[in-house]
Amino acid sequence: MSTVREEQLNLEMPAADDRSRWQQLLDWLHPQTSQPLYDRVLFTLAMSLLAFGFIMVTSASLPTAERLTGNPFHFAIRHGVYLVVSVLVMLGTLRIPSDTWNRHSGKLLLIGLMMLLLVLVIGHEVNGSQRWIKVGPITFQAAEVAKIFFCIYMASYLSRREDEVREATKGFIKPLVLLFIASVLLLMQPDFGTVVVLSATTVAMLFLAGARLWQFFAVFITCVLALILLIIVEPYRMQRLLTFLEPEKDPFGAGYQLMQSLIAFGQGQFSGAGLGNSIQKLQYLPEAHTDFIMAVVAEELGFLGVLAVIATVLMLVWRALIIGRRCLMLEQRYGGYLAYGIGIWFSIQAFVNIGVASGALPTKGLTLPLVSYGGNSLIVSALSVGLLLRIDHERRMSGRKVAPRGGAE
Repeated sequence: MSTVREEQLNLEMPAADDRSRWQQLLDWLHPQTSQPLYDRVLFTLAMSLLAFGFIMVTSASLPTAERLTGNPFHFAIRHGVYLVVSVLVMLGTLRIPSDTWNRHSGKLLLIGLMMLLLVLVIGHEVNGSQRWIKVGPITFQAAEVAKIFFCIYMASYLSRREDEVREATKGFIKPLVLLFIASVLLLMQPDFGTVVVLSATTVAMLFLAGARLWQFFAVFITCVLALILLIIVEPYRMQRLLTFLEPEKDPFGAGYQLMQSLIAFGQGQFSGAGLGNSIQKLQYLPEAHTDFIMAVVAEELGFLGVLAVIATVLMLVWRALIIGRRCLMLEQRYGGYLAYGIGIWFSIQAFVNIGVASGALPTKGLTLPLVSYGGNSLIVSALSVGLLLRIDHERRMSGRKVAPRGGAE
């Protein structure tokens, strides 16, 4: 009897160990006894997306790297370097007080606008777009830097002029003038996708700051009319729209990329063909490791993989919005609006990227934050996550009570 009892206990021990491991993980994410100094859930979500992005970029880029450079791991190695730099930037951002960004927001906005202007003068052209500045072996994409600098400035402006935005029309119009200047510079590159993301983020931040409803609708209608006008005046944009509506009419011309992406989504079905088994990445789907990374995810990991990526991105955005709401409840307006801005920016850019890859939106050259290949996008996204972690850290520290020296008397 004793032997049988010992065997039963031995069988029960692994289950108990598994429960304890899950409990340890939950306690680490949501500690009950003491408050952590940063948002561990946000950090875990960001690192998960970075790790997942490295795996998928490696898988998607092998054939292209082999054809272009002779080294199948060329893009994977470069992405790994970008990944290390991004993590270091994220950790470095944690050391900078948010007030520093607030005080220098005007200078940062000016730097961003100057970079957008400079890229038109000395920019490096790729595929008909002049968006990059080359400094030796390093290439900067001005639009990526301008996005985060504009969000930082908007958060500073709203924290200082919140009452003016709510009560006076001029307080609502001032940031729109700056948005117009940035949009003109971006359209001259041209970079229509960044204009859409930047405009939507700015208008959403103004709305959350309490702008009047009629002002919001007026700007929305103006943006829609401007969007229609920009599509009409540029033949290539009209061609993209027509291709989006009926890609099957020109499957080997203008509709080729979208058709190949849709084929990848169809072949993935529910559970996918397996990691590394994509057929479309074998020189069929252009930009498989950059703008259309989700097509490879859909083919190799199926509906379940796409759903997991969308859920992770949504949870990251949700954590950013939660941080923003908690900061505003403590009257930390700058941190609150900046967290809102970053969360909205991430959500819109991810929505556009996934929508383009799945054929739900016209083709736009936007990366999936923290996942797609591209050093500029990866570093700026990691910097933004670092800002969120710093904002949340300062909120947590402000809520702590400092114990008097010498203990209670």
